[in-house]
Amino acid sequence: MQALRTLAIAFVLFAGAPAAQAQVADLSKLSCKEFLTLDKDSIVLIWAWLYGYYSDQDADPIIDFGKLTGQGSKLAEFCKQNPGVDIIRAAEPIYE
Repeated sequence: MQALRTLAIAFVLFAGAPAAQAQVADLSKLSCKEFLTLDKDSIVLIWAWLYGYYSDQDADPIIDFGKLTGQGSKLAEFCKQNPGVDIIRAAEPIYE
């Protein structure tokens, strides 16, 4: 009975919550200039995505936060000097 009551309360709470807006980021069209204007959380999310995207598919599931941050810092530095380059082209030599 307690589980049913908890489920009913959860349903009521979530039924009134607005649906999250889906966002799509086409990184092949995101320029370095645009990348650098994103909020910190978005930049870190893109760093992490690139880290995973360029990782070996058969690699162990390990995140090296020092490497992730180092590569991200190199990407940010490159983007400061090359604002017109898209983020994927900028990332390839750094993350591969």
